[in-house]
Amino acid sequence: MVEKTEFPLIPKIINGGIAGIIGVTCVFPIDLVKTRLQNQQVGPQGQKMYSSMVDCFRKTFTREGFTGMYRGSAVNILLITPEKAIKLAANDFFRHHLSSGSSKLSLQREMIAGGSAGFCQIIITTPMELLKIQLQDAGRVAGSAAAKGTAESGTVVATSATSIALQLIRTKGITGLYKGTGATMLRDVNFSVVYFPLFARLNALGPRKNDGSGEAVFWTSFLSGCVAGSTAAFTVNPFDVVKTRLQVLTKASGDATYTGIIDAFTKIMKNEGPLAFFKGAGCRMIVIAPLFGIAQTVYFLGVAEWLLGKKRRLTEEAKTLELSPLSSVLCDAPNINCQHEGKDINYVLEKDLFVTDSFKKD
Repeated sequence: MVEKTEFPLIPKIINGGIAGIIGVTCVFPIDLVKTRLQNQQVGPQGQKMYSSMVDCFRKTFTREGFTGMYRGSAVNILLITPEKAIKLAANDFFRHHLSSGSSKLSLQREMIAGGSAGFCQIIITTPMELLKIQLQDAGRVAGSAAAKGTAESGTVVATSATSIALQLIRTKGITGLYKGTGATMLRDVNFSVVYFPLFARLNALGPRKNDGSGEAVFWTSFLSGCVAGSTAAFTVNPFDVVKTRLQVLTKASGDATYTGIIDAFTKIMKNEGPLAFFKGAGCRMIVIAPLFGIAQTVYFLGVAEWLLGKKRRLTEEAKTLELSPLSSVLCDAPNINCQHEGKDINYVLEKDLFVTDSFKKD
């Protein structure tokens, strides 16, 4: 008999938040370099402020120091908690409701679930990215002004995400924080359409833990997150370049201006060529690979379940009754309800393929 069980939303949201904070803290400096490379435009004589990712790292660290490498990290860490929580939990939520009986989700339904999760997150992602980009790109703008003699030095003017947000709200209302929403949606929806199905399939290929839980081992989830994340990041990099260009509020002297997504695509292609759409792609892949590897691993470890005492209690009870998980064989379900000597047991498994069914075990 197949029966849907309740979706554990709160633990999934907590896991997503913890995963986002840890991941962003580890890779933020690379993300800053990515933003500056994407916003960099070639001068009339082909001159560039940064010749490569390494050159950008070196010049940024020399001019702004260690703290400069984390410029904009506060707003990113603050908002990454709801952003990652929405993204990861929403994917599981949609997988849960798109599942039919004990059958494994089709690729089309996995893509719908992933894309829907990406769409849900833009309410947080758009203002987060907008504020972060202003702070990350401030050093490039200041350096460009100094190089052209329009400023006395390359000193970055002190500002904060709060002051930028308040200024936007005063002048343009709350919609000012959602500049570039269309481009953000193009990037995030397409990223999730690629990432989540690919991760689920890669994670299913790896070995399982020896504790009988049916969970993938640590390195399987980590590597699956890295490979799926970097692949999705490269695929949607053109959208990310356009989004970054559209969201910059303070431009360096000589930078092009854009009226919208189509105008940005057209001008970038005409003035800089097709390769411009892959500016910062290497950095973005380096950022996303460990970010999602770390995030997906923390998410799969079920930290929230341990903190709330749920996973420990249920797993120990299942092991005491010597229950064998059926999910890896039957339907890759994370929750299995079964009976042992007339007693109902809910055996919780941390897996991405969210088909939650009930089985009666003789």
